[in-house]
Amino acid sequence: MPHSVNLIHTIAAALGLALALGFVATRLRLPALVGYLLAGVVIGPFTPGFVADVGMASQLAEIGVMLLMFGVGLHFSLGDLLAVRKIAVPGAVVQIMVATLMGMGLAYWWGWGLGGALVFGLSLSVASTVVLLRALETLGILDTYTGRIAVGWLVVEDLVMVLVLVLLPPLAGVLGGTGADASTDASGLLKTLGLTLLQVGGFVVLMLVVGRRVFPWVLWQVARTGSRELFTLCVVAAAVGIAFGSAALFGVSFALGAFFAGMVMRESEFSHRAAQESLPLRDAFAVLFFVSVGMLFNPAVLWDRPLQVLAVVAIIMVGKTLAAAALVLSFRYPLNTALTVSASLAQIGEFSFILVGLGASLGLLPAEGTSLVLAGALISMALNPMLFHAIAPLQGWLRTRSALARRLEERDDPLAELPMTTHAKFLAHQVVLVGYGKVGRRLAAALAANDVPFVVAEQNRELVEALRAKGIAAVFGDAVEPAVLIQAHIARAAMLVIATPDTLKVRQMIATARLLNPMIETVIRSHSEQEARLLEEENGSTVFLAEEALAQAMVRHVIDRANDMARHGTATTPARLHGSG
Repeated sequence: MPHSVNLIHTIAAALGLALALGFVATRLRLPALVGYLLAGVVIGPFTPGFVADVGMASQLAEIGVMLLMFGVGLHFSLGDLLAVRKIAVPGAVVQIMVATLMGMGLAYWWGWGLGGALVFGLSLSVASTVVLLRALETLGILDTYTGRIAVGWLVVEDLVMVLVLVLLPPLAGVLGGTGADASTDASGLLKTLGLTLLQVGGFVVLMLVVGRRVFPWVLWQVARTGSRELFTLCVVAAAVGIAFGSAALFGVSFALGAFFAGMVMRESEFSHRAAQESLPLRDAFAVLFFVSVGMLFNPAVLWDRPLQVLAVVAIIMVGKTLAAAALVLSFRYPLNTALTVSASLAQIGEFSFILVGLGASLGLLPAEGTSLVLAGALISMALNPMLFHAIAPLQGWLRTRSALARRLEERDDPLAELPMTTHAKFLAHQVVLVGYGKVGRRLAAALAANDVPFVVAEQNRELVEALRAKGIAAVFGDAVEPAVLIQAHIARAAMLVIATPDTLKVRQMIATARLLNPMIETVIRSHSEQEARLLEEENGSTVFLAEEALAQAMVRHVIDRANDMARHGTATTPARLHGSG
């Protein structure tokens, strides 16, 4: 053919093989990412057969990085992070430091330089948000407080890595690399760092002050046209355009530009639609990104350096896991929370790949370093689901075999029981309210307004502390544990109201409550009509279905308005927002 078809060859081979191997991986109950990375290995230059255009694949991967980071920014919620900040922020920072030091120590032992050791250690310290979210969704614990801690922890890790991506190029010279802006003398280094931070600061201010007003307005104007393809085009153009503009005008990385593009888009009321419309394209280019990363992996490292690969996997799956578990326990959280968070971090992913790619381009990371990180990623991703499935058996084994584990779960915690000064009205004939989220908060406000005594059982330590400060009776802990309901005085309570979105443990809570108080009335929220019927039949509980409650509220409003207009004639009133609670 008269024109080059390298682009078509690369895309066709990458997507086709990624589909086949991704399907095989999911059938084996592994993350699909493992299949995508293996597809890159197969079409890469280190394996026989067809070899895709590495240069073309790397450019496609840059678009994948932009869209991945755009998706992270689009889902970044400052409110969710602030809710778990007291554990997520210090926990993530300390865990990154511990894992980075372990990786650097290993690299120094192998004879690597400072720059290579630093990039290598940082690459092992950050887990994959994609793998974590899919694992939590599979287990049905994404919306639980433990799930929010894990996600908040990884958001902090992502933010730290964004800062690393900004600072690494100007620091490459002093670290022994070949960065274009690198400088080895102190004055030149400070000047370069200052200029970099000034450029980044200018870009951040521009995006937060101007971008958060302009881009949601643009999105609204495009949405008014009613054209779905124009809306999708606007979202993608904003992601890629801002990423490119940030690099061209401010010297900021594509990744950071795309992240802030997602953040400002989140300010729009169409953010959920933007996420939904851009998802297929983000997924497709994300696949190309993972395939391109796999093309960099040399399988020979598995038999040439098996002990080094094992050492890398040990840092990822043992060192990071133990450090995270110790940190969570040090904040006086339950053993189950510690095990879940530590399992969430026992893998590495997309930021690790971005870091090793940047480290290699700056001349910091040796060639074998990329292969070792990729080997660690493949193995840890493949084994990570097994860790999640091992949490419950491991917790049971630790309770029966380890006196330390039992002491950790039974240790005195002032928030785990009501104070001695609690008024008697909260100790008998009260309502026990499990969960203080959006629904629980409204229920608590209504109970307080009607002078109905209640006790809150909540897994968020910060929330329990805040409630205690306001004079609200509250106990800290997972209500599925009998001790938590006992401390809420369930034995003498009039009603148990379960307002959490986690319905997996509802039956255990009800069973505990009925064992201690056979006559107690139970009220539950549900999002599934089938599940609601089962709970009503099995437990005789009153179950409120979100869609049904919304429909009833809308019916009441429509009928009331129709009757008003029939009595007084047609009239218009300002539009109002009615919350469903």
